[in-house]
Amino acid sequence: MSLAGTSADLPLTLASIREAAAGLAGVAIRTPLVESAVLSRRAGVPVFLKCEQLQPVGAFKVRGAYTAIRRLSPELRRRGVVTHSSGNHGIAVGWAARRLEVPAVVVAPEDAPRVKREAIAATGAELVLIPDRSLREPTVERLVRERGLVPIPPFDHPDVMAGQATVGLEILEQAPEVAVIIAAVSGGGLLGGIASAVAWLRPQVRVIGAEPEGAAKLTAALACGAPAPVARPRSIADGLLAPALGALPWRAIRPAVPAAAVVSDREIGDAVRFLFERQGLRVEPSGAAPVAALLAGRVRPAGPVAAVLSGGNVDSDVFRRLVEG
Repeated sequence: MSLAGTSADLPLTLASIREAAAGLAGVAIRTPLVESAVLSRRAGVPVFLKCEQLQPVGAFKVRGAYTAIRRLSPELRRRGVVTHSSGNHGIAVGWAARRLEVPAVVVAPEDAPRVKREAIAATGAELVLIPDRSLREPTVERLVRERGLVPIPPFDHPDVMAGQATVGLEILEQAPEVAVIIAAVSGGGLLGGIASAVAWLRPQVRVIGAEPEGAAKLTAALACGAPAPVARPRSIADGLLAPALGALPWRAIRPAVPAAAVVSDREIGDAVRFLFERQGLRVEPSGAAPVAALLAGRVRPAGPVAAVLSGGNVDSDVFRRLVEG
């Protein structure tokens, strides 16, 4: 299937995705794609787990953050970077900035998981806590005005998306037979990045977004044909609480993602426990959403499927409560 005549509509070029992959060599891990015997038996087709929780920062976010900061000019790097994040993107920006010797500021809500706030601080980034999530963008905008910092958005940015797209690139290389890829969706950077890689290289592969029922912004966008905000998003999957899809990810998602797989918090918790007990994997609720969709029967793949485990940064008390049921 050719993309001739449609490439102008894609937010990422294949060259940009491949350059991002080359730039991540020796930085991000080419994470294993492991077949789950248990899930394969249940689904009736091979099921592979893309283990992004093994990244240096415990999540796929290192791919996009490092790519975006690496691509800045020397002058912009000297100014420093700023982002807002409930956790994993902030950790990744702080980690990447330290590796590239760039000053970094991360704006995070006070109710972000403690393990993620501590991990951000451990990177050496300046952590700015805010009392309400609605203050994230205004606080970043103020810091850009006052301090000249360069914003590194969590998902609505072409270089961030190019980095996240390398997850899809790797899956297609590791399992050429894959017919379905399931990834969790928050602002859409990961899902849109994977959809971009698939559109360029193997458009017959189905891409599905898994999301919590309390923050179903992909469902809302598919229903109205454009990103639509979800009022007061809520879920135990704290990394999936963006109020709406980003405009740039939506350009990749709209033509390539036909449906959302919506799962409950209970089903997400069941998936966290399943991955720990049956696979020996410590995965955070956000990262377990694709497996929740499979276990709950929201996705019934007709061919080999890859489920992206997007992260593993979860507070010990929360994890213990989930795995103990």
